[in-house]
Amino acid sequence: MELQTFRHPSFAGTVMFLVRNHELKWKNHNRFSLNTKLLGDGRFCKHSISGRKCFSKNIRSSVTCSYSTEKNDTLPSVKQLSDARVIYAVAPALGHTKESHPESSARVPAIVTALEEMELTSKFRGSEILELQNFKLASIDDIASVHAKAYVSGLEKAMDRASKQGLIVIDGSGPTYATATVAASNNRLDPPMGFALIRPPGHHAIPKGPMGFCVFGNVAIAARHAQRLHGLKRVFIIDFDVHHGNGTNDAFLDDPDIFFLSTHQDGSYPGTGKIDEIGHGAGEGATLNLPLPGGSGDTAMRTVFDEVIVPCAQRFKPDIFLVSAGYDGHVLDPLASLQFTTGTYYMLASNIKQLAEDLCGGRCVFFLEGGYNLDSLSYSVADSFRAFLGEPSLAPKFDDPAILYEEPLTRLKQAIQRVKHIHSL
Repeated sequence: MELQTFRHPSFAGTVMFLVRNHELKWKNHNRFSLNTKLLGDGRFCKHSISGRKCFSKNIRSSVTCSYSTEKNDTLPSVKQLSDARVIYAVAPALGHTKESHPESSARVPAIVTALEEMELTSKFRGSEILELQNFKLASIDDIASVHAKAYVSGLEKAMDRASKQGLIVIDGSGPTYATATVAASNNRLDPPMGFALIRPPGHHAIPKGPMGFCVFGNVAIAARHAQRLHGLKRVFIIDFDVHHGNGTNDAFLDDPDIFFLSTHQDGSYPGTGKIDEIGHGAGEGATLNLPLPGGSGDTAMRTVFDEVIVPCAQRFKPDIFLVSAGYDGHVLDPLASLQFTTGTYYMLASNIKQLAEDLCGGRCVFFLEGGYNLDSLSYSVADSFRAFLGEPSLAPKFDDPAILYEEPLTRLKQAIQRVKHIHSL
């Protein structure tokens, strides 16, 4: 039975849409995957992956990746989709790696290992957790719904050169395999949450090209897919990555039907996402940027959720939530200086799930963005899964309150008051 059977303008399931380069139609795909590797000077070299297991170093232990490069053509049944409470997909892009680069091939395997260790897979949970193992490749038109066709076709040609020459040079960093879609039954009163465990991230990729580890805007392409194929006109995107999702922001500046809300560390890469950037034209007011002062943590994010995210979503009345889930705001992450904890991410996952249930029948999909400390990343994603399942957080086992310091709550309050004034909240 084809997955398209479940597409319906009013389906109450989750949407994940796999964004892959059109060039992945290589021969012998079941035997090997041709991938590109980022070199220090911005070049890419090709190599293949074979076998069922991959190994990479983790600060805790060796990470064993038990998924296969062989394609599984079996689609989930109606019963599997109906029984699932969490549906996730794994697209690790294992061939895209560079030693000592923070956006490494160890990131997704570390998450998969944590899910196994914490018994959050179908092996332990049966039908309530479903890993989607079959993907529909994105077409050029899918990707061009967000990115300029000249950029997409140019990258396709570059990948063709890489397959022949073994070396290419492009602007930006990080080819992507990523983002995904599963549609579930439209009869569900409590539809499953979706999580695309993908890399590289995508929210920095601008319509005209790559940027900041990102080549294609995973969430942005999924938003257009939800609109065009599922009739989900009003899309609410929450981006809680520590860096501003400038690519997603730029893709929908003048679109009143896609609300983009970003919380990010003030002054961090790429320096965009100022509080007065609210969209323009017909889309004015459908973009909300809230830069958080350095040192903001759990209290700050709980306040932002209650005072900003909830009233914005309630007023917008979305048909679906898509979440750029960046875990690099964690206090242990090396690339920024916020003080989120594993508990913060549990709170966000739980509250966003409840908000989706209240406003749009539970339609909600998370997409992995940043997160570069393997321990804090994997534990936080696993605790997000527990939030999706309505189970207690295990954050107290991972978090160390002793390393936290006082949050800049006065500055945060000032930022919140300003954004509430700008957006009439």
